[in-house]
Amino acid sequence: MTASEDRLRVFYDGACPSCVRDRKFYERLAGRTGDAVEWVDITGRDEELKQLGIDPVAALQELHVEDGRGNIHRELDAYILLMLRVWLLKPLAWLIGLPVIRPALAKLYHRWVGERLERTGRLPK
Repeated sequence: MTASEDRLRVFYDGACPSCVRDRKFYERLAGRTGDAVEWVDITGRDEELKQLGIDPVAALQELHVEDGRGNIHRELDAYILLMLRVWLLKPLAWLIGLPVIRPALAKLYHRWVGERLERTGRLPK
């Protein structure tokens, strides 16, 4: 895998304090591995997202990651892709990918994000 194929672009909600905290936590755990991850705040970037084939409303509701080949991964697939880069998070990536756990976790994830967006008045209509 080339260096450019190894890069990830993470589209995250920079207006969300917990999302920013999660990003900083990931960067601390990742160390130098995190150098291959570019963090892109989606705030005010609707056109850029659309050009990449990402619905801006979906980007607000789910994490999206672009891999080095230009493939877009979303929701739990995006989290798994990020976690697999950090040795400490690899077991968690494996766990959330299990067919028994994944559907329930996805449901909880969407409920939590929906509640956060509603609480902050940013829930898309």
